[in-house]
Amino acid sequence: MTPSSSSSAFTNSGGSGAPFGPPMIGALLRTPWEAVQRRMLERLHEEGFADLDFAHLNVFQYPGPQGARPSDLAARLGMTKQALNYLLGELERLQYLQRQPDPDDLRSKRVALTQRGTSAIRVIREAVAEVETAWAHQLGPERFAQFRTLLLELNKLT
Repeated sequence: MTPSSSSSAFTNSGGSGAPFGPPMIGALLRTPWEAVQRRMLERLHEEGFADLDFAHLNVFQYPGPQGARPSDLAARLGMTKQALNYLLGELERLQYLQRQPDPDDLRSKRVALTQRGTSAIRVIREAVAEVETAWAHQLGPERFAQFRTLLLELNKLT
């Protein structure tokens, strides 16, 4: 095998290394979402929540974990119960939340945010508002409002 040859045709997207075509909707949504996540984490770290990382942001996704059963939260987030329970354990150890007995079913637990968790969510929402303000400035308020309206419509369809 020569240094310039690929070890597998499977890893090559057609021989040229170029993408398979223009970005599709998933990529177009992913790139701005990753920018939002980066800003959330930057702001969290600036505000003293340096123990949080990207994986923890999943648990804090809108509408948040407050009052959810871990099994329901795992399903909503599209992750295994084991993966979520690992994250919940970390967040509990870091004092962002507690798992408390479910008053309706004592065999089950519910997630309860601590004051630290509520404060972190406040910072996350401020960071997202900053991104929205910047994008509205860059795109123009009318175009950004249209973009937001379209996203709301798409959310209702899915």
